[in-house]
Amino acid sequence: MNTSAPEELELQKKEKMLRRLRNRLVIREEEMTEIHAELEQFEAKYTMEVARFYSELDEIEAEIAEEEVKLNPDDEEIAKRAEEARLRAEASADATDEENWQACTQKWTPSAKTKKVYHNLAKIIHPDLAIDNEEREKRHGLMAKLNDAYSDGDQNMLNKLVEEYRDSPDLVKGDSIGDKLVRMIRQISQVTRRLKELREEKLEAELSELFVLREKVRNEQLEGRNLLQQMAERTKTHIKKAKRRLNHIQQVIEADEIDMRERYGLNVDAFR
Repeated sequence: MNTSAPEELELQKKEKMLRRLRNRLVIREEEMTEIHAELEQFEAKYTMEVARFYSELDEIEAEIAEEEVKLNPDDEEIAKRAEEARLRAEASADATDEENWQACTQKWTPSAKTKKVYHNLAKIIHPDLAIDNEEREKRHGLMAKLNDAYSDGDQNMLNKLVEEYRDSPDLVKGDSIGDKLVRMIRQISQVTRRLKELREEKLEAELSELFVLREKVRNEQLEGRNLLQQMAERTKTHIKKAKRRLNHIQQVIEADEIDMRERYGLNVDAFR
């Protein structure tokens, strides 16, 4: 009677389970990489077509607030609002900095070859297939490189990673059936935990303002409408109104300064 047969059968069952989970994990990892890449591209598109006008509006509103301080130099509340408006304008300017979004505008479309290489390598190097912390850290580094190369469409880097890992000692398996079974159980547990994390990460992404806006834009496109263009046009209208307000305040300030000079011979700028 072969006493190891039950363990061998259990090992075979666990191997099949791990293969199924591993395939599912790679698909989920790829899905999240694609979601992040697509949201990054949409954010760049939104910045170019809409957010830059919000930035311009914030700058004008900051200038208006600063001009109002000149009209009311002793009003601390107005001075505080002007300071907050300037901070918002600076944050908007940083967010719409051309260098930050220009590189993200090209459409991300991984080729079939890129997808295949990603799948094959991710099945081998995923951190949740590690046995100990040292190996896990090493795999995390490799997985990060793999995800970056995939989202960048860098086929050369993907091929390089395959070559680097092909002869890795991490691929060497050990010893008795019992050891293999314990290792398999641990890997199944780790992969299951990672799948749960990915579900939560996907839900968080889908609930984000950026994702919701992207879905609205897509739905509007299906109806033949350009939501981003509509948002941009509305913001341009607000900009025109804000410019008129700014111009009016500046004219009031200029008129006050002329009046002070004519009445008292005072240079108002000397008191600011």
